[in-house]
Amino acid sequence: MNHVRSILSTATTLVFGVAAAAASSATEAATPNQCDWQPDRAVTVIVPWGTGGGTDANARRLASLLEDEMGVPFNVVNRTGGNGVVGHTMLARGKPDGYTIGAATVEIDTMHWIGLTPLAYRDITPIALIDRTSPGVLVAKDSPYASLDDLLDEARNNPGELTASGTAQGGIWHLALAGMLKAEGLPPDAIRWIPSKGAGPALKELMAGGVDVATPALSEALPLVEQGEIKALGYMSEAPMEQLPDVPATGETLDSGWTLGAFVTISGPKGLPDEIACAYEQAIDQAVHSDAWAEFKQSRGAPVVFENRQQTRQTLAEADDKLGDVIQSIGLAQ
Repeated sequence: MNHVRSILSTATTLVFGVAAAAASSATEAATPNQCDWQPDRAVTVIVPWGTGGGTDANARRLASLLEDEMGVPFNVVNRTGGNGVVGHTMLARGKPDGYTIGAATVEIDTMHWIGLTPLAYRDITPIALIDRTSPGVLVAKDSPYASLDDLLDEARNNPGELTASGTAQGGIWHLALAGMLKAEGLPPDAIRWIPSKGAGPALKELMAGGVDVATPALSEALPLVEQGEIKALGYMSEAPMEQLPDVPATGETLDSGWTLGAFVTISGPKGLPDEIACAYEQAIDQAVHSDAWAEFKQSRGAPVVFENRQQTRQTLAEADDKLGDVIQSIGLAQ
């Protein structure tokens, strides 16, 4: 009898599990008829960062492809300031009618932890993830460290002696390094962070001997690595970069399996109706899997990535927890 009850209990659990999954899918994915929304006038695409950067480049190329697909202008507007606060706030507070979307970046998961704004990922409507970039662990070409293990051993034996750079204090590449150190059982400041205004200045400092390590996006350092001007000891990703297959991926080689990446999503204001979000998700899916987008990404040394609404929402939630933990560990949480 107990065996029968067990079978019935398992069957009931499965039935309710399937029903719950079906209900979840029904709320997440609109039916084809609900995805027929189309804009009938120009759409504003807010970019929280300046022109010429990676977020701007991705947003502008996607906007041009969406123009072709949806038949209306997609006007990219750069709204900078406050380390991303201004643009993300404008996006979150936009009218949820489909005529304002934007390139919400990983900073939506860090700004509130640092105390720059109460704004968080819950205040936007995720539509799709279109770009993910992971940092490299870079040293000068004449550095005595031949591997990431060598570098971590030095940091373990002489904490605070080595210096690193790549972005501002509390920026994503700082968090990447501090998080890796913490995950590997070292103090998150075992390699001291020297703030910079971005990858370019940090790489110049690295080559000039001003810092021992740099951790910007490996794609940004790709030409210098290929030319032998600097060495890449690691790549904070699950798998090696296609263009640099010999650079070890930390997800495969570190005991902790630590990985981290910056990302760009296309999102709408909070409360964007499902039929509109669904229509954009489908259009972006088509654009991101086009030959034109593949050529664009190849020109930037970056892979084609795409996450749908549900996956993007999960990425935002997981990154918020992960980055919040690192921010608290380095004493920057407010």
